[in-house]
Amino acid sequence: MADNGSLMRLAPVAMFYALRPEEAIQACGESSRTTHGARDAVNACRYFGGLLIVAMNGVSKAELLAPMYSPVPGLWEMAPLAPKIEKVGGGSFARRSPPEIRGTGYVVESLEAALWAFATTDNYRDGCLAAVNLGDDADTTAAIYGQIAGAYYGASGIPGEWRKRLALSDLIARTCDSLFEKGFRHGETGLPAEPLRDRLTRGPRGGDGSLTSARSPTRRQARGAA
Repeated sequence: MADNGSLMRLAPVAMFYALRPEEAIQACGESSRTTHGARDAVNACRYFGGLLIVAMNGVSKAELLAPMYSPVPGLWEMAPLAPKIEKVGGGSFARRSPPEIRGTGYVVESLEAALWAFATTDNYRDGCLAAVNLGDDADTTAAIYGQIAGAYYGASGIPGEWRKRLALSDLIARTCDSLFEKGFRHGETGLPAEPLRDRLTRGPRGGDGSLTSARSPTRRQARGAA
């Protein structure tokens, strides 16, 4: 059975390649092979990596959670996902509820659980609590959820009292900023850069997905995903 260890650490790969979606998806899959080479694990990382980069690039929740969504049109027809990951990508997380949804150490179930928590809530806190309260491999389910929710809601969407208790928070923020900047320079030929540059002066999303206030949601979303 494929474990979920490579899925829970995926965000930095997606962050670096966020402007190059096809390369990002390939790199996310390859990153799994270093420790988790099972087909389900590799394909979970491919699929989830695609969701992470579009969340950081401002795609709505409804669009990124649509059945078999990919930032590269036709990719899953050209390079199909493993059948069990395809089932999750087809929306199993939206059709099922606990106890069918289970936050176990099995990568297919933990991916489904994290997406269920994201799809059925409208803010970072509630989704994280929903993921954790599934039990079983609760910390990893929450870590997987936290990547997609952080990418979508931004770091400022994470409750302040949680962020204050984070060890080495300054180091994490500096590392995220460096990774973001290097990835932005690397991605000049990927997704159109203008929308990202426009959003450098706009703020984090509210629960409805809208962008509000000032400062950089892209940088904040990168920090949130990490």
